[in-house]
Amino acid sequence: MPIDADSAYQALTARDARFDGRWFVGVTTTRVYCRPICRVRTPKRENCRFFDTPAQAEAAAFRPCMKCRPEIAPGAALPWSVMDASRTLARQAAQHLDQRAASGDAPNIGDLAALLGVSERHLRRIFLAEHGVTPLQYLQTRRLLLAKQLLTDTQLPVTQVALASGFKSLRRFNAAFADSYRMSPGRLRRSAAPDAQVLSPGVTLTLGWREPYDAPSLLRFFAQRAIPGIESVEAWALRRTLRAGVVADAAGWIEAVFEPKASKLRLRYCPQWAMASARVASAARRWLDLDAAPHSIDAALVDLPGAPGLRLPGSLDGFELAVRAVLGQQVTVAAARTLARRLVARFGSAQVTPWPDVDRAFPAPEILAAAPIEDIAALGIIRSRAGAIVALAQGWPEIDALLRAGAAPQAVVEPLLEALCALPGIGPWTAHYIAMRALSWPDAFPPRDVAALKAMQQLFGVTTPAAAEAHAQAWRPWRSYAVLRLWNSLETAP
Repeated sequence: MPIDADSAYQALTARDARFDGRWFVGVTTTRVYCRPICRVRTPKRENCRFFDTPAQAEAAAFRPCMKCRPEIAPGAALPWSVMDASRTLARQAAQHLDQRAASGDAPNIGDLAALLGVSERHLRRIFLAEHGVTPLQYLQTRRLLLAKQLLTDTQLPVTQVALASGFKSLRRFNAAFADSYRMSPGRLRRSAAPDAQVLSPGVTLTLGWREPYDAPSLLRFFAQRAIPGIESVEAWALRRTLRAGVVADAAGWIEAVFEPKASKLRLRYCPQWAMASARVASAARRWLDLDAAPHSIDAALVDLPGAPGLRLPGSLDGFELAVRAVLGQQVTVAAARTLARRLVARFGSAQVTPWPDVDRAFPAPEILAAAPIEDIAALGIIRSRAGAIVALAQGWPEIDALLRAGAAPQAVVEPLLEALCALPGIGPWTAHYIAMRALSWPDAFPPRDVAALKAMQQLFGVTTPAAAEAHAQAWRPWRSYAVLRLWNSLETAP
């Protein structure tokens, strides 16, 4: 849908955060494009051009603003709820290209079209109609913006920045950067804000979100479930380890520090993940739900209690989340955390991090797949649940392939639920919970959830699972957020 320029200008004048990342404004007098929330002096209406994406702005010869930094803007909401089929496909294709930004290989558009179930010609047509640029132009913009972010936020050598951004050679990178931004990478780095390049172990990136953002609720959720040794929550900081093969070939650590007043997140991670920066940033956005559209979600859940800006807690490691979901069956959150701690102590591995209390990595699927059920049961885990964990680990390659098929997430939900429920010891509730957090599915509604039913009885007088399911239809496609609000309502009830 074309942008209404007059309405967009009013939002720009108000610096309305609802539109951050949804469109960008190019100023013809400076040839610079900005986010709607940019704090520079508002340009005159006749000097503004509005674009849906950074790729459109750069194709029109605008360069990104150094102050508001379009590269850290929240992305468009995940393409779960877009009703128009063509727009959904175009956004899913863009999401796939975002994930491929750091790859040095040019994407095969034919393969992407086949993945989405359309012809290559149709994909190119709908992509151009939705994004205003070709898929390759879109990808080039994503790579250049990633490079700009790495040059601004990190102290990686320019050669590493080029390779980490998907350019095969420094010469090509320098030429593309100068052609688009009319300056050299070295000049951009010298002009970066002094406080942006943090002198600390690891690589630091800045990510943005759309206000409002209920960070306290999100951090409380993670803190209640944090496995000692694997993760910790301290004030506004969330820290954890990740096993090898999740976001990079090596195991490592990651820290997310919230800066609520600036609507920014400082993401810091181990140096050995530097070349995987694009994957790390993309995974962190889903982990912390940075790209959510809170006003749309809050409007749909207006009859539920809770602070605005609730976010869906995601997961960086789908296998870890799935195992923890099995451990949490029919026990309290505290009991599940205890069982998970024992499992990590027995089967996990040591991990070096900057924090003494975060020093273990979660066991890999192949470790638990080969573990005797008796050894897992000896940790206090009932035998049937121990068998479910082994079966899950053995069947993980199929599950993992579905979780990683992010180009068409809506088409993955049903196959994922079916594959999970086919495993022994995993029923619909566990499958929905895994999809909700590991796949960031916003419309999950775990069947027969005791806590959700209790909250709905208190709030709406609903007394049966069937009635709860019927009542929840009004919250689609945001039922996952509704479930979180229902759970939270029990914590805050008198």
